[in-house]
Amino acid sequence: RRNCRGNPNCLVGIGEHVWLGEIDENSFHNIDDPNCERRKKNAFVGLTNLGATCYVNTFLQMWFLNLELRQALYLCPSACSEYTAGEGIPKDKEYEPQTICEHLQYLFALLQNSKRRYIDPSGFVKALGLDTGQQQDAQEFSKLFMSLLEDTLSKQKNPDVRNIVQKQFCGEYAYVTVCNQCGRESKLVSKFYELELNIQGHKQLTDCITEFLKEEKLEGDNRYFCETCQSKQNATRKIRLLSLPCTLNLQLMRFVFDRQTGHKKKLNTYIGFSELLDMEPFMEQKNSVYVYELSAVLIHRGVSAYSGHYIAHVKDPQTGEWYKFNDEDIEKMEGKKLQLGIEEDLAEPSKSQTRKPKCGKGTHCSRNAYMLVYRLQTREKSLTVEVPAFLQELVERDNCKFEEWCNEMAEMRKQSVARGKIKHEEVKELYKRLPAEAGSPYDFISLEWLQKWLDESTPPKPIDNTACLCSHGKLHPDKISIMKRISEYVADFFYRRYGGGPRLNVKALCKDCVVERCRILRLKNQLNEDYKTVTNLLKITVKGNDGFWVGKASLRSWRQLALEQLNEQDEDAEHSNGKMNGNAQNKGEPNEEKREEEEELNFNEDIVCPHGDLCISENERRVVSKEAWEKLKQYFPKAPEFPNNRECCSQCKILEREGEENEALHKMMASEQKTSLQNLFHDKCRPCLGSWPQETDELYIVSQFFVEEWRKFVRRPTRCSPVSSVGNSALLCPHGGLMFTYASMTKEDSKLIALIWPSEWERIQKLFVVDHVIKITRTQAAGADPESALYTSEPQLCPECREGLLCQQQRDLREYTQATIYIHKVVDNKKVMKDAAPELNMSSSEAEEEREENKPEGEQDPDFNQTNGGAKRQKISHQSYITYQKQGIRRSTRHRKVRGEKALLVSANQTLKELKIQIMHAFSVAPFDQNLSIDGKILSDDTATLGSLGVIPESVILLKADEPIADYAAMDDVMQVCMPEEGFKGTGLLGH
Repeated sequence: RRNCRGNPNCLVGIGEHVWLGEIDENSFHNIDDPNCERRKKNAFVGLTNLGATCYVNTFLQMWFLNLELRQALYLCPSACSEYTAGEGIPKDKEYEPQTICEHLQYLFALLQNSKRRYIDPSGFVKALGLDTGQQQDAQEFSKLFMSLLEDTLSKQKNPDVRNIVQKQFCGEYAYVTVCNQCGRESKLVSKFYELELNIQGHKQLTDCITEFLKEEKLEGDNRYFCETCQSKQNATRKIRLLSLPCTLNLQLMRFVFDRQTGHKKKLNTYIGFSELLDMEPFMEQKNSVYVYELSAVLIHRGVSAYSGHYIAHVKDPQTGEWYKFNDEDIEKMEGKKLQLGIEEDLAEPSKSQTRKPKCGKGTHCSRNAYMLVYRLQTREKSLTVEVPAFLQELVERDNCKFEEWCNEMAEMRKQSVARGKIKHEEVKELYKRLPAEAGSPYDFISLEWLQKWLDESTPPKPIDNTACLCSHGKLHPDKISIMKRISEYVADFFYRRYGGGPRLNVKALCKDCVVERCRILRLKNQLNEDYKTVTNLLKITVKGNDGFWVGKASLRSWRQLALEQLNEQDEDAEHSNGKMNGNAQNKGEPNEEKREEEEELNFNEDIVCPHGDLCISENERRVVSKEAWEKLKQYFPKAPEFPNNRECCSQCKILEREGEENEALHKMMASEQKTSLQNLFHDKCRPCLGSWPQETDELYIVSQFFVEEWRKFVRRPTRCSPVSSVGNSALLCPHGGLMFTYASMTKEDSKLIALIWPSEWERIQKLFVVDHVIKITRTQAAGADPESALYTSEPQLCPECREGLLCQQQRDLREYTQATIYIHKVVDNKKVMKDAAPELNMSSSEAEEEREENKPEGEQDPDFNQTNGGAKRQKISHQSYITYQKQGIRRSTRHRKVRGEKALLVSANQTLKELKIQIMHAFSVAPFDQNLSIDGKILSDDTATLGSLGVIPESVILLKADEPIADYAAMDDVMQVCMPEEGFKGTGLLGH
């Protein structure tokens, strides 16, 4: 049954059912049964996946079930003298294997005799220096580890130990080349530890072996130099198998290099294989029996070569039964489950996938098997491998620790059950007496606390009723819905046992809040009726001086304002309650929003002038009757009151007259300056440093900021302040030297300066106060080439400050945080060129400015067509940025996104690899399919920072995707983002 949350007397459905029913001991604790972690009888021990180490686990289990290899490793003597001397293992010293052989010994011993369901291989993985979060190439790991093990065991004196890797896994084949001219046969013998078989275009394992051994013709440019003929001759070459090992590893080349993408890909084709493999037809010498039995199938689940999950199907050599090894979980394969090499894919299969071929008895087929392991068939009984004494002692020590842990968990469970039974009886008794009887004393208590008291998983904390108090320190009427009324007897017990407060008894409900709440509810209910009444009263024409001035905007929205005000009174009560109870830390943002709202105009404040009196504009107000005003005053008692005989503000009248005079003066000033400085107003009339005018050898410089401010005034003299001075100090350093070179002023710094004709400069000096004169002079010999002219500036360039400015600009570009860059995805080798369609790259503000320049003077005003007397006026945000002039069109340095682009927030110290991950989420293109470039330069170093690669704010990076990539999200292991492969670089596998 559900609890009635609005009813403080309802005590049903608050969690009591757990205690009132039959006792379930498991509900008194959250501790799993430790016996679930215990190894079952005749079961194998699993291995913990440390993140992405499933590929290691599969090989460890396969090697463990190679009894000859396990026995040889057990015979390998330990380097620890305490063990070899027969003194036993010191109990106060933890065993730490020193070599790879010792790690493998200890791991195999635990896999053989541990009582745990699974063990932790972190010591072995750490000794190899493997990254547990990086999934690696399983086949490469197998080769490197076998090489490392062989190299390590080669130092042993016992030949059974020293030669175990070669004896078990090493075979021989020969590269045989036959000259077609003389028949000379050249043979190069080589050892192998596995046969790498191409599976492309094949359906059966035997076809793959046949192709591996097929004859190759050496003709044309590929001819063979024959020692007998002493010349290049046509020849044939093939591989001949000379001898095979006891354990034959067949690597199916599922992971191949894709030349188009430059990365690996997985071949998901089905390959059929049988449980018995006769290798005699493939041998050079056919005088022996070469029948092999399938002993293991190693499987990769997943569609990508860079992610997925590894599993092994391995046959127990002692019983002949098959098992599925999946990290911690091991499952016996029998009946319908005995389908070797078959594992469901992690990704959803596509419709185009081929169906699984039918397999006969004793044969299997797989699209995920990447390695098949065959054992030479023999009639000899399987080995019985015993764990050496010192290793068994270590295993028993670990088993003792496991038993202690099991006992500790069992004891904790037992104690939790005992505590639960005691509380069960307590809750049953108290819940009966929880309801408050009619006429009896009672307390209010938080429903949330009661539910926590009835929740067996969390011990109750002290009672805290502060969140339910109003600003007067009493129970808030709106909080009754989250409180429950309980008997005084149970409340006394709770406060005695758990403490807390304050106690809220029968007198705790706040009368003041109840009265205020009722007033607000009455006003809310009355609001619709009053709105109709006021609407009708506004239709009556007011005669005489009995009316009141009310703002038109206020009248249009008074009902909404009244409703918001009533709701705000409720919110204010809750906010003040939160502050009183120490919950103000979460109110920071709402308070800021509230302050912004308070800045907006309240009712009838839209006709209040800045001096606090009645505004002079009669278009913004109207007269309402006394009856209508009294109705409105009920909702807005603090609204400013202006009888209709009230005079307008005298100060505003004076300012209005002065403003009209100033506007006329500004218009006249702007007209005179525009006429006098025609060249400054129009870009096309201004000189350019890139093509120095022949009619003068002197040009003057002002800051572009001055030009922009002056143009604003000339265009809008009634809205903008007049410009009185030319501030050239911004172009000079503290020493008074110029900050720009002539070359930079013709290029990147051209947007910061404006060039002035000498004649126009004389007029500027008369019209404005000039703080610093900056002049560029051209010196040229008579009849000389114009390109040989010299340019000097007054004042001269300050080299130190110029260099410092450049360094600071470069530093700012390389040390940004949370800056915007744009990624433009190239489709079919087409890209949008910035100069090809400049209108596509123009910001919205620039387009507005272009349209604005073509408007009449009045329409250029941003407040044009906007009512000045609105209760809530539109906020105009001014964003300062530097612009430059080009062909009479004002351009912005800001970038405008075009189709196919996305904006990303990046920092300068972020690596290219991290950027590729961002791009992957934005465009669904995997990092290894991303080809990035900026300004024609390829970005390839994934470890480099964006700052060092020249990526600056507002940069546009081109992205070309190689091919669509499947969804890799549903992988068991952590998804591995493919970067330039380092493989096992830096690990112990390459230490030899």
